[in-house]
Amino acid sequence: MIDIKKIRNSPDIIREGLIARGLPGNTVDSLLTLDSRRRTLLQDTESLKSRRNTVSKEIGQRRKAGDDIGETQRQMREIGDRISGLDREVAEIEKELHEKMVWIPNIPHRSVPRGSNEKDNEVVHAVGESKELSFDPLDHIALGERLGLFDFGRATRMSGSGFPLLIGQGAKLQRALIGFMLDMHVRQHGYTEVWPPALCTSEAMTGTGQLPKLEEDMYRLPEDDLYLIPTGEVPLTNMYREEIIEQPLPIQLTAYTPCFRREAGAAGRNTRGLIRVHQFDKVEMVKFVEPSTSYDELQKLLVDAEDVLRALELPYRVLSLCTADLSFAAAKCFDIELWCPGQDDWLEVSSCSNFEDFQARRAGIRYRTKNGKTDYVHTLNGSGVALPRLVVALLENNQQADGSVRIPDPLIPYMDGCEILRATGETPAKQP
Repeated sequence: MIDIKKIRNSPDIIREGLIARGLPGNTVDSLLTLDSRRRTLLQDTESLKSRRNTVSKEIGQRRKAGDDIGETQRQMREIGDRISGLDREVAEIEKELHEKMVWIPNIPHRSVPRGSNEKDNEVVHAVGESKELSFDPLDHIALGERLGLFDFGRATRMSGSGFPLLIGQGAKLQRALIGFMLDMHVRQHGYTEVWPPALCTSEAMTGTGQLPKLEEDMYRLPEDDLYLIPTGEVPLTNMYREEIIEQPLPIQLTAYTPCFRREAGAAGRNTRGLIRVHQFDKVEMVKFVEPSTSYDELQKLLVDAEDVLRALELPYRVLSLCTADLSFAAAKCFDIELWCPGQDDWLEVSSCSNFEDFQARRAGIRYRTKNGKTDYVHTLNGSGVALPRLVVALLENNQQADGSVRIPDPLIPYMDGCEILRATGETPAKQP
């Protein structure tokens, strides 16, 4: 959530930031009107309370002197009624202001490219070259079916479309990738591993910015007011919700979680195979940092995600997202995309974002500064990385002419020494 003081003191900056996101700038004016009314009412309330305190002392003195205080007491009751009425009005305005504020996205950092759509994202750098194959590459669906790695037909009969079923070496590859990434982030990058819940409350979802903006994309259990998490960012960030962090910063957390998304706004886009699914696995990284260090920490977070892809020798590129393509809560975001020859396209596998104090204000996450005061932390998160498209890229980039797939060297120990995925005797049911 944006600090109302920032809106009050720098309305033009906030207005420009909203316009850069493609939103109306006059939203700022309605917020300022409510804020001004609230502050006026608070001043009136404080003035009346001060008057009440003064008169209360006078009543005590006059009572001791034997004076008639009936009229003064009547005036006191009137003042009390006015104070109660003002308090109710302030509460109503604060509720309206809060309901408007939770819909206001974060303001883009000054370094974010200005743009109107994803075509305006800027390529920061690319690593590795797309591999020249001497044969026509298969996509991951054909490879997976040939190798018996997954079964989309049975998964659809079981759960509907968008819920993959990995079997045999496919399931083992998934587990190997999760273990490999967690070990890298813990042993090499210094993160603390967490095993969080896969369900979170509406308050937790609001704290990280998923609610109310993205509610239609999430699976909800209404009878319990719980949501299946769309990303590990939600439980990891909410670990410190409504707390003052007393330990030294930065705090670095990593976790494997299943993730669930309806993808309500993406009907018809890449719905075959693993590219766009409703349930997927992901290894997440979250940081809590001091505000003055957050953009340095964002660069480190990006490197931590890139290390995974470098180790697996997969070609990728890093994009700086433009203002129109930023997520609701991010002030700046880098996307990492993998080249997939079977798709003849780049696929996003990670987003690394700095939310500044936006999430911390919504979730009430503060830290103890060196001078003993409290301030809001800056939160960051990055996929380290998401599994489905990583599997797509791994299969398609490492396929051989005979339809087998080479296992990257760092994964071989996690695959019990398996170096090549080869076809099995069982043919899974075809995808509808």
